[in-house]
Amino acid sequence: MEVRLTVLCENSVLFPRGVIGEHGFACYVETPRGNYLWDTGQGFGIVQNAITLRKDLTAITALILSHGHYDHTGGLDKVLMLRDKTRALAHPDIFVNRYWKLSNKNLGIGMPFSRGFLEGLGAEFELSTDFREVADSVYLTGEVTRLNDFEKGDLGMAGIYAGVEVSPDPIRDDNSLILDTSKGLVILLGCAHAGMINIIDYARQKTGKNKVYAVVGGTHMGFASPAQFEKTLTVIGDYGIERVGVAHCTGLLQGARLCNLLGDKFFFGAVGAVLEV
Repeated sequence: MEVRLTVLCENSVLFPRGVIGEHGFACYVETPRGNYLWDTGQGFGIVQNAITLRKDLTAITALILSHGHYDHTGGLDKVLMLRDKTRALAHPDIFVNRYWKLSNKNLGIGMPFSRGFLEGLGAEFELSTDFREVADSVYLTGEVTRLNDFEKGDLGMAGIYAGVEVSPDPIRDDNSLILDTSKGLVILLGCAHAGMINIIDYARQKTGKNKVYAVVGGTHMGFASPAQFEKTLTVIGDYGIERVGVAHCTGLLQGARLCNLLGDKFFFGAVGAVLEV
């Protein structure tokens, strides 16, 4: 085994007993260089699901955060309380105050904890905007360059930067994890706020590897226009991606469409789903 991904938190469940679903995402990443926890979901299921699926949260080399939204960081306190000190990799913007702009109110969607509180629980943050090597053949994208004209971002979201509201929120902290395997790159997404295709292109550019074997995680296709959806399908085909495991913000409708169109290449990244390379 080179890499094993096990989904611990997601909107739905695949494993039949003892796990719960929640709106959010987390994935346990096992590699020969160490084990990593990618996000923590909202916090309702992370510990219970890890126990049931026999993934040891005390044995991780590092905790890695895709971005600073509540549904990816809400379980941080529960994970940190299981450990003494925890190396935590992320972008500096994870602590930005964020909300969803609705017609009659602003709904808070940012990180539910302060940096000081998490550091008090043992988090040792390594915050960077740059592409970086986490371990041999394991990389974190940092800020993704957004080059195409069809992935538009999140028009309904806002953030407070230096005391000023910025809308739409650029969500520059949107990280993805890249695993370099003998079959090609395995790209693990959080919510793909930077755009799934932008992320794939950036991963290929920064690693110098063109072959992408698998893409797993939240694709944000649930918010995509028909044009974006069609162009994304074209790229999946053109790049010869062999496994696509969608989750979370992909949405049920778009997930079903992808399943129908991609056939055996597709799987639902629900709680209990496993990808092994």
